[in-house]
Amino acid sequence: MAGIVETESELAEIVRAARTVAVVGMKDERDADAPAHAIPEAMQARGIRLIPINPRIDAALGERALARLADLSERPDVVQIFRRSEAVAAVADEILALPIERRPDVVWMQSGIKNDAAATRLAEAGIRVVMNRCFAVYAARVRPRAVVS
Repeated sequence: MAGIVETESELAEIVRAARTVAVVGMKDERDADAPAHAIPEAMQARGIRLIPINPRIDAALGERALARLADLSERPDVVQIFRRSEAVAAVADEILALPIERRPDVVWMQSGIKNDAAATRLAEAGIRVVMNRCFAVYAARVRPRAVVS
């Protein structure tokens, strides 16, 4: 169900179900210590496929980067945002401009990122929204590490 997600059970369900996450503002290995690299790296270690979205990088964590959300050829389960709170409105505009079949089920704003107006617009469009939460923290609680063969 669309809306602002705040309960622990809903957060856990989102993280358990996520298979593909488009990461807006993801950093590459040159910024390996940055949260926008380290957190997606922790997610990838738990079996989540990442799609880096950043016009300033070519690839990150072995995945080809896209310049913008409009370049997506598939629907991600989650769009995770690593941008300042004031930049979230523009990301929401990009998401809402996507064809409905390519819009995510969930938009997740990382810890420290919150934009109530953008969240309301996304929720009104049928998208679940998480604000000011760390995806990797929930992944560590509810997803086992991926087995590498």
